[in-house]
Amino acid sequence: MKLPAAIESAWANFTERYEALASRILPRPAMATPGNSKRGSIAASLFLLSIGWLIVALVATAFLLTELYSRALDTSLQETLAFQVETLTDLTLLSSSPASDDIRVADPRFDRTGSGWYWAIRNDAGDLLNFSNSYVGMVLEPLPTPYDANNSRTAVLTDPFDTKIRVLERLVTVNGVPLHIMVTGSLDEILRLVDEFRGQTLIVLGAVAIMLAVMSTIVARIALRPVGRLRREVEQVREGEASALTQAYPAELAPLSDEINELLRSNAQIVERARNQVGNLAHGLKTPIAVLRNEADADRKNPLAKVVKSETEKMSQLVTTYLDRARLAARSTVVGKRADATHVMLRLTRVMQKLNPNVTIAMVRPDASLPWFRGDEGDLEEMAGNLLDNACKWAKSSIGVTVVAERSGQNTNLLIKIDDDGPGLTEEEAVKVLRRGVRLDEKTPGSGLGLDIVKELVDVYGGSLQLKRSVLGGLLAELRLPAAKVAGFRTFASIRKE
Repeated sequence: MKLPAAIESAWANFTERYEALASRILPRPAMATPGNSKRGSIAASLFLLSIGWLIVALVATAFLLTELYSRALDTSLQETLAFQVETLTDLTLLSSSPASDDIRVADPRFDRTGSGWYWAIRNDAGDLLNFSNSYVGMVLEPLPTPYDANNSRTAVLTDPFDTKIRVLERLVTVNGVPLHIMVTGSLDEILRLVDEFRGQTLIVLGAVAIMLAVMSTIVARIALRPVGRLRREVEQVREGEASALTQAYPAELAPLSDEINELLRSNAQIVERARNQVGNLAHGLKTPIAVLRNEADADRKNPLAKVVKSETEKMSQLVTTYLDRARLAARSTVVGKRADATHVMLRLTRVMQKLNPNVTIAMVRPDASLPWFRGDEGDLEEMAGNLLDNACKWAKSSIGVTVVAERSGQNTNLLIKIDDDGPGLTEEEAVKVLRRGVRLDEKTPGSGLGLDIVKELVDVYGGSLQLKRSVLGGLLAELRLPAAKVAGFRTFASIRKE
């Protein structure tokens, strides 16, 4: 049977508006995001990085200083040997013969056997003409290097006492006779001095490393203070104590602060736009549904009238359901909100008492230190209001309301308890009644969506809703919600979970 033209037109108008508007505001599937695992401390990373580079730099510095010191000592030794060669040359020129006893060096090291300090004078045939007391009974290997342009040559050898020595030999001509004047100096003395210098250098650089490590730690803490201020200010925004970041930050963090403020502004605009769209959708759907109802009432003789009227009721309930879900999706993005739980619960109990005069609603006045709810005040009213309204529907004569602070570790929650003396629920019924649209008694007015809306809002805020047996004999609803961190509140006492 064909529907009347007016009904078809109204239905087409309804579906077109619903699909167009609902597609823009209904929640979309969440995108997968990377994990938010902690990757360690920036201060610790900077400290370890600076210490690593500091160790490398100090070790390289110690090596470089030791090498420079060793080269300086070797250069000084070569200069000393050159001076001794010049002295022996002058003495040879002044003496009557290269073998004269007048040729002597004043340095006492040339008199000690095995000192590494030796001198000797040879002729061109290699015959030993004169030598120091320390050279008695010794034979050194011939130098493997040739003479340079200055008739000098040098090399490093080992004497019979296993002492490393530097040898400087010069070819001179005295009275027309070529002579080979050789002077040696101990390298072991230099090596010992280098080892002592290396040890002292490591001690000094170690002390410097400790001071620099302490300083780097202090610098890292000072440098990261703006990051801590940014974190605390973001936390204040999240807790509802502020609506935007207002502090001045260094050039490195200023762009991040500006981006966060822009994100907060954009978020507020999106939420406001979504709520406006929800209102527009509700207003736009009322007209076609009303037209369908009117047409059905006007044409009651038509067999389709009852069907149309029944379906419009289902449409109205469906629209209400999805509008509620869209509104929850918009609220889920709200940040920077907080509400006075004490004020909200006192207002709700007064209103419900007036609407239900046959039921006594007793509320235990909360302590002055009760924290605020970290979220939208309207959401708190809807959650607590739905639970309180449900208790009024089923209670025989009494309802109890309690609001306390519950501390668990580092987190503090608001615990709202609503008791009634009604028939209550079994464990299976308590789980079943939280499902969307489930009603255990069809005679009681309502759509069955109230508790489910509460559950969705609770999930949005990361809270929990539990239904238990009340001490009054009926139902006990326990609503746990996150508390805002507001300055000035005293420490909350822990309560024992029932």
